Amino acid sequence: MAELKTPGANSLAGKTLFITGASRGIGLAIAKRAAADGANIAIAAKTDQPHPKLPGTIHTAAAEVEAAGGRALPLVCDIRDENAVEAAVRRTAEHFGGIDICVNNASAISLTKTPDTPAKRYDLMHQINGRGTFLVSQACIPYLKQADNPHVLNLSPPLDLQPKWFAPHVAYSMAKYNMSLCVLGMAEEFRDDGIAFNALWPRTGIATAAIDLIGGKELREHCRTPEIVSDAAHVILTQPAREFTGQFCMDDRVLADAGVTDFSVYAVDPSQELWPDFFVPDDLPPPPGSMGNTS
Repeated sequence: MAELKTPGANSLAGKTLFITGASRGIGLAIAKRAAADGANIAIAAKTDQPHPKLPGTIHTAAAEVEAAGGRALPLVCDIRDENAVEAAVRRTAEHFGGIDICVNNASAISLTKTPDTPAKRYDLMHQINGRGTFLVSQACIPYLKQADNPHVLNLSPPLDLQPKWFAPHVAYSMAKYNMSLCVLGMAEEFRDDGIAFNALWPRTGIATAAIDLIGGKELREHCRTPEIVSDAAHVILTQPAREFTGQFCMDDRVLADAGVTDFSVYAVDPSQELWPDFFVPDDLPPPPGSMGNTS
């Protein structure tokens, strides 16, 4: 990873962020962390009315963003719909006077083997993860070109092509790595325009509604909170865009490089061992002392 400049007093005050899937979980945490600086947040997500199984809507998220100190624009947006994406991005730029940062957080997951993955589920993951990320980035780029320090951040893993990351759930892995391929290509494509494209991925499971659906309360106790990802995102998004681009970042390594030494504050239950996430390369070890109940 390229050398990080410690953000210090750098702030996202006055910046406008377009965040997909920001009605809950990691997307909402990133929104609230930016809002604490006084940022403007476009909350682009599908959930307009309460979901029977998942907490939060674009409206409850907007209230949390404003309570944290930011300005919010809740937008119903299915990123599979090209026209909806273009309209949401355009409305954000008109409402706040531009777009400085795009965060591609929305994602679909199905940890199923090939015989157990119907075409409908395959299509959903690829339409949201890869295609949706491409469309949202594409729509934001004209506005990002006008920004002072423009960033695109994809919540996607390092490009580690070991078979073990594909064999258990090849359809999901392909879809998720498509988001990372957008970083790889667009970072170089838009380097001369000064737009940074980076990826961020958590080393451990993160306590979100998705984790609850996969493993319930028992799994949640072995996770970190979304705030470790939002704090790492803040570090990345306050870097000089022309200098820090094309990077595949792990949350704890970003924070360690920024001076964080106590990672226990991010553990749901510091007494429990942490559950490792998918797609973490073997050659990217955690910062010393950051894992487990001795963190």
